[in-house]
Amino acid sequence: MKSTFILATSVVAMAPATSLMAKSKVKAPRPNIIVILADDLGYGDISANGSKTISTPNIDALAHGGVRFTRGYATSATSTPSRYALMTGMYPWKNADAKILPGDAPLIISGEQPTMPKMFRSAGYATGAVGKWHLGMGRGHIDWNEQISPCVNDVGFGYSCMMAATQDRVPTVYIENGRVAGLDKNDPLYVDYHKNFEGEPTALTNPEMLKLGWSQGHNNSVHNGIPRIGFQKGGVSARWKDEEMAFYFLDKVKTFIDKNKSNPFFLYYGLNEPHVPRTPNGMFVGKSGMGARGDAILEADWCVGELIKKLTEDGLLDNTIIVFTSDNGPVLDDGYKDQAEELVGNHKPAWIYRGGKYSLFEGGTRIPLIVYWKGHIQPKTSEAMVCQMDFFASFADLLGQKIEKGLDSRDYLSAFMGKSDKARKDLVIEAAGRLAYRCDNWVMIPPYKGPARNETKNELGNLKEYTLYDLSNDAPQQINVADKYPRKLEEMKNRLKAIRAASDQTHN
Repeated sequence: MKSTFILATSVVAMAPATSLMAKSKVKAPRPNIIVILADDLGYGDISANGSKTISTPNIDALAHGGVRFTRGYATSATSTPSRYALMTGMYPWKNADAKILPGDAPLIISGEQPTMPKMFRSAGYATGAVGKWHLGMGRGHIDWNEQISPCVNDVGFGYSCMMAATQDRVPTVYIENGRVAGLDKNDPLYVDYHKNFEGEPTALTNPEMLKLGWSQGHNNSVHNGIPRIGFQKGGVSARWKDEEMAFYFLDKVKTFIDKNKSNPFFLYYGLNEPHVPRTPNGMFVGKSGMGARGDAILEADWCVGELIKKLTEDGLLDNTIIVFTSDNGPVLDDGYKDQAEELVGNHKPAWIYRGGKYSLFEGGTRIPLIVYWKGHIQPKTSEAMVCQMDFFASFADLLGQKIEKGLDSRDYLSAFMGKSDKARKDLVIEAAGRLAYRCDNWVMIPPYKGPARNETKNELGNLKEYTLYDLSNDAPQQINVADKYPRKLEEMKNRLKAIRAASDQTHN
């Protein structure tokens, strides 16, 4: 494998914090809070987690100056359900619509539903969302040429500038406060996920247009030389340039900070890296030695560095909590021929963990998770088991806000602030509607029908029998100990059954 190059000029020096918070509850001034959510970034994709094959100095600066969790989890091994849990504080498997969505899907968060941004607004915070959304917009049959309602703003964000779904799905435009940004009314935008528009090129009909080939599932409309999922027509002036996306969103983040620096704010920053299609800007191309996926990770790290630099220049870093994490585990071939598999070399995106994106194994949901607050959090590595879903209740505690009863989010503020290693005892994890159960160091995966691997070649966790793993002795999940510990297996089965029954009773 080629050697790794470090974009050292983007690294922001951050002195370690020297004092703990005196109390959990914060007195004025209230901290700004920024949640950075990477896309398909694995536990082993950042050097702070031990990787020697890639260098992420800006993410590492957060990790070395804050709390780095070794047992941080997303609820789900795919994007939409994971983001749903983060925003709502609810297990996504309780909402049948919380599955990977097309770009024209309706908003799956109801208007009356509690959300984390609504909680922040109740606390007097300005709220903003920039980057990837993938939780739906409108009510179905969206007219992209008019105001989209409901939109991102309706779940509690005062400002939003997002992609509707993913970079590999149409529409390939930005949605700012519910309207397509830069749209020419004389060139309206149309989107369809069932059939193509007459005369519009696709990857199948016009392969000569491609600058990036598809390996599976991405052979519909072509934009910027890249084939996508779904069909679109028109809206040419509004279409994004993939290689400039990181800069576009970063500029929106900086503008939001400039407009709200005098008041406390909550910002959700959804990075698109390293999700496919991986289209890093030219300044990163070839720098990782691992092709487009590695270069996209360096681009994400640079974005983190630029954000830290902005906060430092504005005198906001000391009063800003930064969370860095990922929506789910990693994947190499997720639909494009970008040589991610061929060039990965000795790099281990999921680290020692089995599986990745789409998987019930640890690699699907054990993700990078870092909480940084300069001067308030003492740097440490924490073994507390925490979940992104718990930020809702924990930040509510931080701000003295009450949350509605019935949420699955739990208050582990002390763990997030590095004051305790005690947090979750158990967690239900999900992948495409399939559930597994974790309690302490035990993981139980029920049997599921289906292939062992999908087209991405990631292991899915579809096993023929109940499987029990003891992560304290077998972190890579290679040894099924169900026969050795039958009582523990029954205990885990009964507990998951009880959790599901309680959910069914609540929703009936």
